[in-house]
Amino acid sequence: MYPEDYQPPIWKSYLYQLQQEAPRPKRITCPQEMESRPKYYGREFHGMISREYADELLAGVEGAYLIRESQRQPGTHTLALRFGHQTLNYRLFYDGKHFVGEKRFESVHDLVTDALITLYIETKAAEYIAKMTTNPIYEHLGYTSLLKDKMVHRLSRGRTEPRRVTFQRDEKITSPLVRRSALKDTPEKQCSYEKIHNFKVHTFRGPHWCEYCANFMWGLIAQGVRCSDCGLNVHKQCSKLVPSDCQPDLRRIKKVFSCDLTTLVKAHNTTRPMVVDMCIREIELRGMKSEGLYRVSGFSEHIEDVKLAFDRDGEKADISASAYADINIIAGALKLYLRDLPIPVIPFDLYPRFIQAAKIPNAESRLEAIHESLLQLPPAHYETLRYLMAHLKRVTQFEKDNLMNAENLGIVYGPTLMQPPEQNALTTLNDMRQQKLVVQLMIEHEDVLF
Repeated sequence: MYPEDYQPPIWKSYLYQLQQEAPRPKRITCPQEMESRPKYYGREFHGMISREYADELLAGVEGAYLIRESQRQPGTHTLALRFGHQTLNYRLFYDGKHFVGEKRFESVHDLVTDALITLYIETKAAEYIAKMTTNPIYEHLGYTSLLKDKMVHRLSRGRTEPRRVTFQRDEKITSPLVRRSALKDTPEKQCSYEKIHNFKVHTFRGPHWCEYCANFMWGLIAQGVRCSDCGLNVHKQCSKLVPSDCQPDLRRIKKVFSCDLTTLVKAHNTTRPMVVDMCIREIELRGMKSEGLYRVSGFSEHIEDVKLAFDRDGEKADISASAYADINIIAGALKLYLRDLPIPVIPFDLYPRFIQAAKIPNAESRLEAIHESLLQLPPAHYETLRYLMAHLKRVTQFEKDNLMNAENLGIVYGPTLMQPPEQNALTTLNDMRQQKLVVQLMIEHEDVLF
């Protein structure tokens, strides 16, 4: 469904027309069989001939091409191509596919076809291409408007926003309890679940137009990029101008585990990953008094089953007691989900800040530094961490039964939530104390920090 005032975009056909006009490849074959011809070339291979002789063979025929072996560097091959009344020479490579640049082709003929299209369009329409992003249609596309409406609706559904905490720099506030009380009456931290597009080079079958500038995406293969999360198709150069408002489509999100956190919550239209909510809900329902909760491991095969259930069924996954009686399986699945995130809950770029904060000797300054680091988290990461720490705080309230205090939980969750940017065993070992302390303090001071 589109808004009533929606008008279909007018696709601009100028570049498509130019592609249709581009010269067609014309193979110049060698009159005799060349014994030195590599098996992956055909009769377009002429052996070791000079650049001048190749120019003579191609003269007067736009789109004509041949392959020759270099006289200066025997064993290397050159594609000689006639375009614009001159012979162009390109170093030619083969690694299972043919290429002279980034694009790889199944055949030399396809490579030449694509090259002629690109040369022709970039020659004829250089000025047009330079200006084609100046009047984008992106903001006027119907589906874009719908997705934005969806996002606004989600953010206004009445969910609780995490508080923005500002430490008061008043020397009179010295007692941690007084300080904590003062911190609680501060403005809220506003959440905006902004997400950049996950563009990847894509080959489009049949004519395609850019959904940013409305111009044709020219070429034979790899004509542009597609967002693998929402399906937006644009030129590579246009992708640099597209706003960061990717709205992932559940049909494109193939799994739950190992999926980027922000991508998952936007795809499912939630504030946190459903895995976190569902596992915590189940644990708080029947496992808070379980001895060694989060420290005792469940059977790895059953944890893997839970993972597969989430990947297959999403929020409909059955993790009830009837399916998994051992609560340690659910706790293990939650830890596995957090550990397998491609970007940890505490992202790689913020990891050093948290480690340095933990090393501050003064307790109040250390807490303030951790708080300032928390404010730098992406919103979905912040909300996930806030919810998890509130849960772990409740876990510590059953310490007499489960034997898990904040320090023990810090030991378990430190390496799960915090991973150094460089996977260096020595760095990880040296940082374990700080990892533990950061999580321990976030649990103990959850009401102040979040």
